[in-house]
Amino acid sequence: MDSGGINGNHGSKDTMPSADGMDMNMHHGKEMLMHMTFFWGKNTEVVFSGWPGTSLGMYLLSLIVVFVISVLLEWISTCNLIKPGTPRLAAGLMQTLMHTLRMGLAYLVMLALMSFNGGIFIVAVAGHSVGFLIFGSRMFKPENETPVADLPPMKC
Repeated sequence: MDSGGINGNHGSKDTMPSADGMDMNMHHGKEMLMHMTFFWGKNTEVVFSGWPGTSLGMYLLSLIVVFVISVLLEWISTCNLIKPGTPRLAAGLMQTLMHTLRMGLAYLVMLALMSFNGGIFIVAVAGHSVGFLIFGSRMFKPENETPVADLPPMKC
């Protein structure tokens, strides 16, 4: 018995079957595939539709951007910008601004990871590792310094 095309739609090119039997829309005559497992390759979309595209240079740029954001996230989590004696209102507003920035960047990295691209995953973890090594570990701090950050640690 002939099903008559993709998912029984008699040759319709507007839909394609997904793994759960539901139809996924096609975009401009091209299949829109969303990976649900890790994959390797430069042809991916990271956070924004169409970015980084299909060129190797833009993929490498997306890797660098995710790495830098991850390092910056670690810096924000461990920085000490509020000086002692700062008025409570100003200190509270600064903490709130820093927390907002930290959460925004954390969600941005999380969205990049949802591309399920292996390279993006590796550079995100590497960025967090390098950022913690530089800003959070004892490696670059004087031995007698007690680390005090403006923001409390992020909790799972």
